[in-house]
Amino acid sequence: MRGEAIKLFKKSVLKQRKYKEIVDALGSTEGLRCLDVGGDNGVISLLLRERGGHWSSADLDGESIESIRALVGTDVFRFTDGEPTPFPDGEFDRVVIIDYLEHIIHDTHFIDELARILKNNGQLIINVPHHRETLLRRLRLVIGQTDEEHGHVRPGYTLERIRELLDRHFIIEEHRTYSRFFSELIDTAIRFGVSKLKKAGKGAPKGQIVTGQDLQANKKMFRMYSVMYPFVWTFSRFDTLIPFTSGYMLIVRARKTAP
Repeated sequence: MRGEAIKLFKKSVLKQRKYKEIVDALGSTEGLRCLDVGGDNGVISLLLRERGGHWSSADLDGESIESIRALVGTDVFRFTDGEPTPFPDGEFDRVVIIDYLEHIIHDTHFIDELARILKNNGQLIINVPHHRETLLRRLRLVIGQTDEEHGHVRPGYTLERIRELLDRHFIIEEHRTYSRFFSELIDTAIRFGVSKLKKAGKGAPKGQIVTGQDLQANKKMFRMYSVMYPFVWTFSRFDTLIPFTSGYMLIVRARKTAP
């Protein structure tokens, strides 16, 4: 299972870029108590643990939890939207939120909860879709890649909305966008293909989760995609031609202020 999940990760331009952005924002975690929330199929949770520190992981739905636990083993928790987390006050030095806020209704309550479980001066890293009305978003809606399909209760966040959410407890130290048009366009095409293979994720709390089991069940398709991957990677590099545009993903690093 682990080997298959890593293979999937290494053939995803967006997941690799996401991990790089998270690590750049996170810094060293050696000797720290850390939490990642929303680790998708578990690969990013695994890679973060391998960097050092004592990690816990959490997500919303059973499929995600099962996939994460298969890769990392212990300290994996299922969160319920609007409910308290199972951790004591001031438990963590670092918390990483990965494509999670857009899946929950009670995002303000969740930020309050994160402030409770973070130590004073603890850091919070948030990765979310950057909400923009674009031609690509319209195309996605036309071909059925709706917010509902992805399990989103909102299409994403602007930096201004993130500031509003964090204002009571946190100071934003750094923010940036990444993943521009060409990376997102090729990912849209890949998701469209995957959606034809796997229907079960539709409408689920975390949308469509692709796991190592999916790879095992579709080995021939994955081999074909592996042959195409150099083209996918090259096409995504065209993003460097449009550095003046905003990305489709937003990452923010904030620090908890003393109460």
